[in-house]
Amino acid sequence: MDSKNQSVEELGINTVRILSADAVQKANSGHPGTAMALAPVGHVLWTEFLNYNPKNPDWANRDRFILSAGHACILQYNFLHLVGYDLSLDDIKNFRQLHSKTAGHPEYGLCPGIDVTTGPLGQGFANGVGFAIAQKHLAGRYNKPGFNLFDYHIYAICSDGDMMEGVTSEAASLAGHLELGNLIYIYDDNKISIEGSTDITFNEDVDARFRAYGWHVQSVNDANDVNGLSLALRNAKAETQKPSLIRVRSLIAYGSPNKSGTAGSHGSPLGADEIKLVKEFFGFDPDKSFYVPKEVEEYYKAKGERGIGYEKKWNELFADYKTKFPELAAEYELTVSGELPKGWLDKLPAFKGSDPKMATRQASGKVLNAIAGSFPNLIGGAADLSPSTETNLKESDSFTSENRNGRNFHFGIREHAMGSALNGMALTKGLKPFGATFLMFSEYMRPPIRLAAIMKISPIFVYTHDSIGLGEDGTTHQPVEQLISLRSIPNITVIRPADANETAHAWRVAIEKTGGPTVLVFTRQGLPILDQDKYGKASQLEQGAYILSDSDGTPDVILMATGSEVALIMDAQAKLKEEGIAARVVSMPSWELFEKQDAAYKEKVFPKAIKKRLAVEMASPLGWHKYVTDEGDTLCMTTFGESAPAEDLYKFFGFTVDNVVAKAKALLK
Repeated sequence: MDSKNQSVEELGINTVRILSADAVQKANSGHPGTAMALAPVGHVLWTEFLNYNPKNPDWANRDRFILSAGHACILQYNFLHLVGYDLSLDDIKNFRQLHSKTAGHPEYGLCPGIDVTTGPLGQGFANGVGFAIAQKHLAGRYNKPGFNLFDYHIYAICSDGDMMEGVTSEAASLAGHLELGNLIYIYDDNKISIEGSTDITFNEDVDARFRAYGWHVQSVNDANDVNGLSLALRNAKAETQKPSLIRVRSLIAYGSPNKSGTAGSHGSPLGADEIKLVKEFFGFDPDKSFYVPKEVEEYYKAKGERGIGYEKKWNELFADYKTKFPELAAEYELTVSGELPKGWLDKLPAFKGSDPKMATRQASGKVLNAIAGSFPNLIGGAADLSPSTETNLKESDSFTSENRNGRNFHFGIREHAMGSALNGMALTKGLKPFGATFLMFSEYMRPPIRLAAIMKISPIFVYTHDSIGLGEDGTTHQPVEQLISLRSIPNITVIRPADANETAHAWRVAIEKTGGPTVLVFTRQGLPILDQDKYGKASQLEQGAYILSDSDGTPDVILMATGSEVALIMDAQAKLKEEGIAARVVSMPSWELFEKQDAAYKEKVFPKAIKKRLAVEMASPLGWHKYVTDEGDTLCMTTFGESAPAEDLYKFFGFTVDNVVAKAKALLK
């Protein structure tokens, strides 16, 4: 075809195809085929449907776009560049290079216009469900007649790989149940994966599957049919009750004479000779690279500039809203500012030593409900376990398809989708989400936990039933390796409080935390309350480790523990004292918080001169050796648990006062 005879729209689409091939070729790495095939889809989205403002990528009522098929990110980068985001052609040329804005998969916070980090397939799909929940909740709380402050949509492009991942099924089921009509997903049905045709693994009727989930499903049989794409997207916007899936049949690497429709164009550069043939096919000069015709540049820039007007109109609407609903407007402005409401710390409950034993999950429920009134943006729920995890907000309703203002979320037995949805909710300014299950089932949530840490966002992951102390449910439910596994993730804060008062301060830290997720780990079994002063020693939890009980003179040995085991070492300290042995007890609820302290504080808690140290935790010993030094020891779990009453398990595995005392004395010998 002759580029001179192409309309500006067709010329723009083909420019994006060639830019995609050029960028992958220059990087000698990437996925050109999908980006080339879906250039018409991107064109229709960025020129007709997406509400966005390149000059302010984060304005509140913009549409969200998610490239769940994150391997095709060069497609998104090209459109962000063309419509005017702060992304230059040099950034496109620097694709997949060190410290580039244009990483190998879309990364939130790295490149303007990226709403969420995607890459692991299925995550973007499930993140979008969280974005959609967040929009519905904001609309339920703040929208008023004549003031649709929040009416944006969530668009996504998904791949065959997304459809195969299990988290997609979980999230799609939840979205259909909640009637999230603000979701509009485009499924790129190109029938190609890395190993070849998807026929070797995937022949289900995706349309029927999504209809069964309660989705509105359409098909476009040719990705180059821009009119068909536009019609399908209009129909999807008109469907306000059901989430929408538009299945688009595409030819991977369209325009490549030798590689279109092949797996070879999925995850590898086309090759210099083939790219020349592609350029000739589309009527471009085969010797020019990264070429953007002037009329294409002007056309897309004009499309992007419309967003200034979109945002201006919304700002005017919000200004009127502030005059008519000043309290709600002030509430929203406070939540999006990141500031915390005044006086909220006074709502933190204090627990007395005379109180009966209390599981930290129960204390957590009391704390959560005590502070919930101060935080209308604190929302969350559990994976069918709110009675067990104590995460129900008692003064609030449930979020349902009929009640969008509810703050209690029922994620169902969908831990993976819950974690991914929490990330989408956390990426929506003005919301502070939490989600709960048993610590063992954090295994089902590892991808979203890791992605939250990568994105430096701050959902709160609540895990209960944290050790062999849960008892009779046995090995399948008793976590052993999970604590160290979570602690090994960079940019995460894991807190395992020792009693009810530490639990209160664990929630305080989690609420105040920015720049990464917090994991709160609570017991099923009751624990004594160790410190009666609300603003006393338990408040030192924010330092990660602190001296809970010290000896009269220089300690002979340091006993350290987290969670329920702190009460155990307190009792051991008393018995050691009876035998003339001075022991220091260190409660160490968070390694990550402790590592942020200065050297002087660390020396105060763990003096280098005191080398005899014992760490006690009903979990893997990995990591504790950093704190016990070469002359210390651990009392931890090196096997899986057993099915039995908790007290029997403590005796069998050695988590008794007598055994702690014996191990401490052995160190001193």
